[in-house]
Amino acid sequence: MLERYFGLAETGTNLRQEVLAGLTTFLTMAYIVVVNPSILSDAGMEWGAVFVATCLAAALGCLIMGLYANYPFGLAPGMGLNAYFTYGVVLGMGIAWPTALGAVFVSGILFLIISLLPIREWIINAIPLSLKMAISAGIGFFLAIIALKNAGVVVESQATLVTLGDLSAPPTLLALLGFFIMIGLSHHRIPGAVLIGIIAVSLIGVPFGVAEFDGVVSLPPDPSATFLAMDIVGALELGLITVVLVFLFIDLFDSSGTLVGLSHRAGFLDSEGRLGRLRSALVADSGATIGGAALGTSTTTTYIESAAGVNAGGRTGLTAVVIAAMFLVSLFFLPVVSAIPAYATAPALLFVACMMARGLAELQWDDITDTAPAVVTAIAMPLTFSIADGMGLGFITYVAGKTLAGRAREVHVAVWVIAVLFALRFLFIH
Repeated sequence: MLERYFGLAETGTNLRQEVLAGLTTFLTMAYIVVVNPSILSDAGMEWGAVFVATCLAAALGCLIMGLYANYPFGLAPGMGLNAYFTYGVVLGMGIAWPTALGAVFVSGILFLIISLLPIREWIINAIPLSLKMAISAGIGFFLAIIALKNAGVVVESQATLVTLGDLSAPPTLLALLGFFIMIGLSHHRIPGAVLIGIIAVSLIGVPFGVAEFDGVVSLPPDPSATFLAMDIVGALELGLITVVLVFLFIDLFDSSGTLVGLSHRAGFLDSEGRLGRLRSALVADSGATIGGAALGTSTTTTYIESAAGVNAGGRTGLTAVVIAAMFLVSLFFLPVVSAIPAYATAPALLFVACMMARGLAELQWDDITDTAPAVVTAIAMPLTFSIADGMGLGFITYVAGKTLAGRAREVHVAVWVIAVLFALRFLFIH
């Protein structure tokens, strides 16, 4: 039944490989079940209720992605969007969190409409192949800086922005050990290299007091405090239209960039850089945002950490179904899930980043009007800490470069539209 539904043999995979990929992606995403409630609780939302909403929204999004779109990508409430929800909208603008949830819900509805219509598919397929390669590499660099930060290898600095951390710190040493283990196992083609590395350094850290396991099983908290709590009427007030559009804009290009980058890494793009069943994947993403808002969490989106599962061999929606199952199981195993330390998942993200960086090798380096925007895109993503902002700077550079080179006719109408929208956002909506 699984073979027929997901087409395992057709995509060169099997049940064991898909399950392993799902577990690998889940472990790299598991931090969100603790981090998201921590961020949204600052907005006045109940921690336990948000924890349940996070797990259920992630499971819902993964199930839609797996069963409907048949892609191996995991979804969960997005980092960055949850920070904007709490610190930008609720605390910064003084908007009540139910109204902010309503804005997320409305943005999800708009997102779904755009996804069902050919608009968004037209936009994504119009992105030049050079920028698609750059998006893939840029996501890799983005993962790398997240990984290095979580491992303690890179730390903030007032003088130089970032600097080298304390490499003698036990968590940092364990993170580096995990990375080396993954490299070695991968070289010898041992299946599950990333998953083995995560589990190994997590267990090694226990006797040294670096990692702690405080229990195994617990009952899920009461979700009623945030369930269906969104204020849709309040969100539709004229003054909040900008908030709705910002949620929509960021999610639109964040998820689009992630889908393109992951699809390139998995080999899903055709010779022209197009993704089959794209509309299904977009519907899964937007549907997850709607469901997540109803459950009580900020925007749910496709996760760049899915690259870990793709690298482990995940090629069908069965991988996403496994991720969904693990999020549902997490409801009863909060002590175990929350005990996976950041230093254990950091090497997995760094390892995947190394794999994704090779997207730049496929550029036509003799055409500066293609390569310059690609390099800007790849570098800007980690340095702005935003996939969407990196894409925006890349699109603007692409249009400007082609125009000044006298090759404006080569630029697709959709690319012009995207570049102008990003320029307006950078100038007027910071």
